[in-house]
Amino acid sequence: MKPLLGAHVSIAGGVYRAIARGTELDCTAIQIFVKNASQWEGKPLSDTDVEHFGDELGGSDIAALVAHSTYLVNLAATNPDNLRRSRATLGDELDRCHRLGVPGLVVHPGAHLGAGEDKGIDLIAESLHEIYASRPECETRVLLENTAGQGTLIGHQLEQLAAIVEQADCEARLGLCLDTCHAFAAGHDIHDEAGYEAFFQQAIDLFGPEEPSCLHLNDSRHPLGSNRDRHANLGEGHLGLEVFERIVNDPRWQGRPMILETPMGDDSEGHRRDLETLRSFLK
Repeated sequence: MKPLLGAHVSIAGGVYRAIARGTELDCTAIQIFVKNASQWEGKPLSDTDVEHFGDELGGSDIAALVAHSTYLVNLAATNPDNLRRSRATLGDELDRCHRLGVPGLVVHPGAHLGAGEDKGIDLIAESLHEIYASRPECETRVLLENTAGQGTLIGHQLEQLAAIVEQADCEARLGLCLDTCHAFAAGHDIHDEAGYEAFFQQAIDLFGPEEPSCLHLNDSRHPLGSNRDRHANLGEGHLGLEVFERIVNDPRWQGRPMILETPMGDDSEGHRRDLETLRSFLK
């Protein structure tokens, strides 16, 4: 079994068009938004949209799908209106994923905005519990993503994500997405072999051997511990290439989607080059 390699691809012109864009890059996994990521609400998915997406996917070599939530969502928002809108938007995105058959929705947990880490974790857990309680039929799991630790963002330490899962009381519907750039920016020295093993073993210890369900493979424009979320193409940042060779050949992650969110460049040339780099590492 090999890793499933791919990239975040656009849904411009219709969600089904993402499949062709992934196929053009020879992806075996893709990540998508399920609506306009810059808006709270999106155009409803029609039955035709869903059917067209399924037909395109079924005729492709793409074996793994993940979606990414809009960046507007903050499940720890201290403003009641923003919290309500965040919960409603994430719920809508889960509904869309469920209809499209997308098994995992990557979510940045949120920022406590000065209320404190404990309060933020409480609100995120409460939000997830409420969203899923009203959707007993939803089969899409939320994949909590580690963050770079900028500002008051929660999730730069894996223990924070584990606390959210424990408090949300819907553990079977929650999983983990680990981003290499975010981990490095948060101070986890994963480009070093010992640091790599320590970070990923901690993830296994906290979440079990089935996690992470998804990996984001991004180099970092800024150095270790910068707390800055700025992605670079592979080998053009401070992480270097060795960590990515280690990840794609790590037997623990085989069969799991590995998604690029690096700069695309003109005509997706950045993604094309980064995918070629990853494939060249496979042993």
